[in-house]
Amino acid sequence: MAMTSEISTRRGTLTSNPLAFVDTLVARFSRYAMFRRTMNELSALSDRELSDLGLSRSQLRRVAHQAAYENN
Repeated sequence: MAMTSEISTRRGTLTSNPLAFVDTLVARFSRYAMFRRTMNELSALSDRELSDLGLSRSQLRRVAHQAAYENN
C-alpha cells in the first residue's frame, strides 16, 4: 500500500516575509479598532435613536462586525 504525505507552507509567515507579517497585524488591528469604535458609538445611542435606525440592541454586534470585517 502506498502512502503519501503533503507538506505545505503558509505564505506570509514571520520567517519568510517579515513585512507581510507586520502588514497582517496592522490590518487586523485596524479592523478590530473599527469594530470597537462602531460598537462604542452604537452603544452610546438611546433605544429611541436605535429604533429610528431600525436597530435593536441585540443587533449591534452584528452591525459592527459587518462594518469592520465584511465591507472591505
